[in-house]
Amino acid sequence: MRTQKLSVSLPQPLYEFVEQYQIQQHCKTRSEVVSEALRLLQQHYLEQCYQEANAELDDDFDSTISDGLDDETW
Repeated sequence: MRTQKLSVSLPQPLYEFVEQYQIQQHCKTRSEVVSEALRLLQQHYLEQCYQEANAELDDDFDSTISDGLDDETW
């Protein structure tokens, strides 16, 4: 995977957290810690988007997908 360099400034408490997390989780670099945090943020964001999209579904559509059969295990 191709990577891009990014410089970030963090408040002292977050910097210390990154350092402690790196040690405790045996991450090779601080970049691994930041990447993991961003993946989790991205996952959270996508879950929110899916929830919003799901809330927009038309409930009347559910009645059109029924085939008239009772729920059965085949």
